[in-house]
Formats: sequence, C-alpha cells, structure tokens
Amino acid sequence: MNNTSVGIVNLSPYPAPSYATPGSSGVDLRANITGEIVINPSEITAIPTGIFIEMQEGIEAQIRSRSGMTLKHGIVVANGIGTIDSDYRGEISVIMTNISNEPYTVSPGEKIAQMVFCEYVKAEFTTKETLDETERGTRGFGHTGDR
Repeated sequence: MNNTSVGIVNLSPYPAPSYATPGSSGVDLRANITGEIVINPSEITAIPTGIFIEMQEGIEAQIRSRSGMTLKHGIVVANGIGTIDSDYRGEISVIMTNISNEPYTVSPGEKIAQMVFCEYVKAEFTTKETLDETERGTRGFGHTGDR
C-alpha cells in the first residue's frame, strides 16, 4: 500500500471524505444538494459533491458505485467508473443512473459514491504494420467457451 498526498477543498456543509475503516480502499462522497433529487428509472443525472481535489501526476481518482445502493435500489455510477484526472480542478460531480423500476430519492448529504485513488501508467505508442502473434490471436468474446 502506498500513500499519496491529495489536496482537498470542501465547499459542502458535510464532512470531508474519509476512510471508514483501516481496510477501506475508498472514501464516500456525499450529495451536496439543498433539496431532494428524484432519479426516475432509466434517468441519468449529475449530483454535485462540493469537493475539489488536487493530485500529483500519475494518480487518478476513480468514482465508483456504492454496492449497497446498487443492490438495494439499483442506483449506479452511469459511466461504470468515473475518472478524475490529475490536472482537473473543478468540482467533482457523480453521474448517476437508476437501473431499477422504481424512482429513487437522493437526500442532501447522502453518501452517493466512493472515490478510490490509483496509480496509472501512460502508453507510448509505436506504429506497427502488424501485431505480434499470440495463442489467443483475434478470438474475442466467448472464445474460451464460457457463457
């Protein structure tokens, strides 16, 4: 486990993100809204958090769904995992969607997503005429016989 320094500005009235337990990999983000927001089935909406962060290059913040919200209410981060780049300085908003058949009401201060910090590498592309051969080759989806 590596630690990294992340600068944070919290313009919400709620506590700054923190780790709930020593083994937590993510911190919870809260809805910085003044009134309730209803997310209807199949609707997509961005929920502001009031959180702004500053990270060193080589670190990204990943915004992920909260498993309890997904299991109990069908509320997920719409783009799977949201990426906050190290040079972004704007407010973090969470793009959420409702995959259930029932409307869901987000309340002010509610925990809506989690944020995990990860190191990444940058690719240096080399133009090639062909790619090296592998045992798998071009066989794609379902090539192993799994359903």
